[in-house]
Amino acid sequence: MDSSYKSYDYLTSFARLDAILTAPSGNYEEVDSLPDRDKLTFTNGFYANCSALFIDIRDSSTLPSSYKRPALAKIYRSFISEMVAVFNSGIKVREVNIVGDCVWGVYNSPYKTDIEDVLGIAACANSLTMVLNYKLKKQGFTTPLKFGIGMSYGRALMIKAGYSGSGINDVIYMGDVVNRAAKLAAQGSKNWAPPMIVDETFYDNLEPDYRQWFTRQYGNDYYQGTVVNTLMNDWYEANCT
Repeated sequence: MDSSYKSYDYLTSFARLDAILTAPSGNYEEVDSLPDRDKLTFTNGFYANCSALFIDIRDSSTLPSSYKRPALAKIYRSFISEMVAVFNSGIKVREVNIVGDCVWGVYNSPYKTDIEDVLGIAACANSLTMVLNYKLKKQGFTTPLKFGIGMSYGRALMIKAGYSGSGINDVIYMGDVVNRAAKLAAQGSKNWAPPMIVDETFYDNLEPDYRQWFTRQYGNDYYQGTVVNTLMNDWYEANCT
């Protein structure tokens, strides 16, 4: 959100703190699915089950040692552009965000089929990384990128936060489901791990046919594996190998 200058009035600021901190807890509703943004005010919020999906470039801090700034811009723009397109293609998508080299999304998933749809989006993202690396190599980018994809299922609190009246605000998703997916993405492609990591609750809500693609990571409470989109993978095999 673009900023706009406005002088700071500490007395007004202190009054806003009181208004926020004394708001009744009843303003935070338990709902079946996360609502549209226009249902939010600065005084309410909604709890619902949802799925969180994260993807980031692993070891991205080392990229500046391999590429100059114009090349880095091409890498990040191509990755972020098309990952946002993939993440935004879910029917139950509620939010898509960009944070540095990470793209993440929140999806309404009250039913098991919705969770499987999120896995399908992750499969598209995974297939896209293969095509991206191939196209980068064709353009002279010799260092292949590695990616981590994390998925989690649980309850989140959806609130609107920011400076009321300034136009500077955003929707925040609070809860372990979001934090967990981010941490799982950091485990993807780590050492010899495959790129895709799902938490136990996400895994338990998948049908057996989908669970077979994942194995439990020894000593941890998550599952790892590799899933691809069949059509995208067929195109990759025909055009990139």
